Amino acid sequence: MPRFMDYMISPYPLRIISLPIDSSKLKLQSLIILAVGHLPGRISFRAHAKFTKWAIVYIAGGKGSYQVDDGAVQHIESGSLFFLRPGAVYNYGPDADGYWDEYYFTFEGSRIAEWLSSWLTHVDLAKQVGHEDAAQHNRIERIFILMESGIPDNIDRAALLLESLLFEFILKDQVPAETTKTQQLIDLMADLGDSLFQPFDAALIAKRHHISLSTLRRIVSEYTGYPLGAYIHRLKMAAAKNILLNSDDTVKEIADSLGYKDVFYFSRLFKKYVGVSPLIYRNNMQL
Repeated sequence: MPRFMDYMISPYPLRIISLPIDSSKLKLQSLIILAVGHLPGRISFRAHAKFTKWAIVYIAGGKGSYQVDDGAVQHIESGSLFFLRPGAVYNYGPDADGYWDEYYFTFEGSRIAEWLSSWLTHVDLAKQVGHEDAAQHNRIERIFILMESGIPDNIDRAALLLESLLFEFILKDQVPAETTKTQQLIDLMADLGDSLFQPFDAALIAKRHHISLSTLRRIVSEYTGYPLGAYIHRLKMAAAKNILLNSDDTVKEIADSLGYKDVFYFSRLFKKYVGVSPLIYRNNMQL
């Protein structure tokens, strides 16, 4: 992933990815991501800034302030989310002699109007959506990876993933965090689902959710009816089926993207769970 230095912004390498293809190649025209960026350790403050496109800014660490037009100065801290919209003037950034860790997503499309007419309200108020947990981090990183690929279908996937991420963020702002077993289960299953595009590490997931590996296995078995390993393989094969039908990626590329370094092992698993080989599945389903 491209990184570069700009000491006026941060003493650390920045990641910025602009839409790498012509937007006319995208199937999803109602929501197009134009750029994504990660500015770790940002020290610069922007004053009287104006924008022609919408953007979401998520602060994963540090603190600062955010002001829209001549409105009240709002305190920003780790776990804050705020919007930048066309037609407004913004003053925002970390405190003097301080920093913040920033992720931003610039986008356009008719979906924005749909959000504003339903679940997205008070866009000039910063929202506290919680610290970056494992599921959020995985989704954010997947958006960056999908954008960097330059593949139209992947960029469409990134837009849908951004919408999902934003919706979850807004729900967290509107509803107090639940600590019930049901919510813990939802968080765990979401984390498992977000781990598809990488080698599966059960011990790491168990550690993230403060449970033992045996408890993780028991929970998944009770909830899904499958052993942990079989459940993950089933999720990955479902994702593989979708990629086979909606991209020109080779079987090896698909296996690599799902965390399988041995394409022959991946193909055997695919046939075990789907009933046919990956290539036969692609050829038969596209007839």
